[in-house]
Amino acid sequence: MTQQIPRPSLTEPVPEPELAGVRNFRDVGGLPTTDGRRVKPGKLFRSGHLAHATESDAEFLASLGLHTIFDFRNDADHALEGLDVELPGVRNLNIPLSDPADGKEFWKMVRDGGIEQLRGLLGEGRAATRMTNSYRAMIEHRTAEHSRVVHALAEDSVPALMHCAAGKDRAGLSIAVTLLALGVERTAILADYLESNAPHRRYRVRRGSEAPEARSPEVMELLAPLFDARAEYLTAAFDTIDTHWGGVDRYLAEGLGLSPATLDRLRDRLLD
Repeated sequence: MTQQIPRPSLTEPVPEPELAGVRNFRDVGGLPTTDGRRVKPGKLFRSGHLAHATESDAEFLASLGLHTIFDFRNDADHALEGLDVELPGVRNLNIPLSDPADGKEFWKMVRDGGIEQLRGLLGEGRAATRMTNSYRAMIEHRTAEHSRVVHALAEDSVPALMHCAAGKDRAGLSIAVTLLALGVERTAILADYLESNAPHRRYRVRRGSEAPEARSPEVMELLAPLFDARAEYLTAAFDTIDTHWGGVDRYLAEGLGLSPATLDRLRDRLLD
């Protein structure tokens, strides 16, 4: 049975639907800026990948009037999960934010490793440290990709949906960068980021075996830092902006190459 499709409102964020094959979907409309404005509802969305979207899911997504879908997955992700379901009239823009070979053996171990291997790989804070370092690296070394995203939004790509695999890390950072460019308060950006921890939004942990020991409490505790949205991860990204560029303004101008005119266009498109 086809679900009833909520229509976008001009004043309120799009109601969160019950999507069967897409996780972590939400409208970031309504978030406040430091100068008293708000992100327009129905203009900027985030989610997990769309490869498993059902017909009903696709019908809902099509109702949003999307111009562009930004897919931050790489070729390895596409091989594992599949390509996004195509939506008529919507541009799909693939901008990988991680190298297909980066961590390939690591993620194989996460999927298939035994408890002793996982303890050595992830125990004693190593999993959380890996995530924190990943966030720092994406901010410092993926400026060209983030610049491309924000320039596209300023020119012609709204309404837009950003996603990676789980909609948490790569998409979470791209949303955060966009919101910083809009002047959204950091506390509001962090609060939106942490919404990915809601049980109905979380990416399902994949293990190569369905045996009970493969998903024991200790295994799940070791894996948790990889699948959580943690304030310390996004805070590390913000700290990198502050220490590497001296603040958001220089990061936007020097790191992303955003001119005042481009920022004005972006804000005109996405802010009330």
